[in-house]
Amino acid sequence: MILQERLFSLRDEKYAAFSAKLIPTVPPDQFIGVRSPQLRALAKELRNNASSFLSTLPHQYHEENMLHAYLLCEGKKYEIVVEETEHFLPYIDNWAVCDSLAPRVFARHKEELLPRIERWMSAQHEYTVRFGIGTLMRHYLDADFRPEHLGWVAAVDREEYYIKMMQAWYFATALAKQWDATLPILDTLEPWVRQKSIQKALESFRVSDDHKALLRTLR
Repeated sequence: MILQERLFSLRDEKYAAFSAKLIPTVPPDQFIGVRSPQLRALAKELRNNASSFLSTLPHQYHEENMLHAYLLCEGKKYEIVVEETEHFLPYIDNWAVCDSLAPRVFARHKEELLPRIERWMSAQHEYTVRFGIGTLMRHYLDADFRPEHLGWVAAVDREEYYIKMMQAWYFATALAKQWDATLPILDTLEPWVRQKSIQKALESFRVSDDHKALLRTLR
């Protein structure tokens, strides 16, 4: 059974319609209707025999792109995974695939990953920029945090909604994890990103009540 046939054998048409509403940047006819747990299980099954699929781009269906992202998450060799990620990024056309692309091997190679993150954040392609910010948020807000990273994200000056939303998500998470360094940055942010960052922080269970009280005075 070829891979597309395998995906169609898992099809749920109601879920396809639901997914199309959540991801409006993708035409409805590009959704098969396969749920993420099934795609993750398929990625685990295929991870050692997926080279042909990973090298064949662009894909026809959204679920193929999701499967591609999950396969890269399974990769064990940093040098291979990061190059395959670079190859895949220009083909990402929505937030769901972008945010599902989170290779676990990146956590063990943070120093060499940083220059790539800077480059991704300065790319022209919308979802490459979103991916760069998301990767910085995922791996560099705890022990590997550097205050200058806040400036990297603040310096992204783009109008695309899905980039600005990721900036807000980053700063809300930074307020939860690196409050003292992040609070002064808020006043330097573009107004929409600033307001959305505060809103997301107020909605977060990781931000303390005292910090939320202060943030309410800044709205």
